[in-house]
Amino acid sequence: MRRLIFLLPIVLFAAVVAAFVVGLGRDPSKLPSTMIDKPLPVFDLPPVRAGDTGLKSADIQGEPRLLNVFASWCVSCRVEHPVLLALKARGVPIDGLDWMDRADAASAYLVANGDPYARVGNDQPGRAGIDLGVAGVPETFIVDRRGRVRYKQIGPISPDDWTHVIAPLMDRLRAES
Repeated sequence: MRRLIFLLPIVLFAAVVAAFVVGLGRDPSKLPSTMIDKPLPVFDLPPVRAGDTGLKSADIQGEPRLLNVFASWCVSCRVEHPVLLALKARGVPIDGLDWMDRADAASAYLVANGDPYARVGNDQPGRAGIDLGVAGVPETFIVDRRGRVRYKQIGPISPDDWTHVIAPLMDRLRAES
């Protein structure tokens, strides 16, 4: 019995260390999304600029496209922005959801840095983002031609992400069309 009392703290310590090792081995950018293979939630967002059309969930169908969730206050979004501009130049359809941000701040951000989006909607209250399961910005969803979410990228899209993950999926979705 004394031996068991002596070994119990060692066994518990080993279990805690094993749990930490497993946790540290997981990639936090690979969190599963409950939206995968489900239709986009219904939303109808006002534009960030006067005279634009805003963004509706019904707009995001017909061809595979990216739905990029961003904000003018987001530092990581600034890192991702040149990649989005390069993708737009290559003809990749991208829509923007300005999350928990003022429309005038988002408009100024796009004027100063370039606008990679076909359409942009302002989600200042954050409801559409919450319905999508957004936890922070940037996040990007790949949406198929029927308006179903097929992939969620957490964090900025890097050229490597585009080449090895997103572009092959977009190509496959285009082939399914």
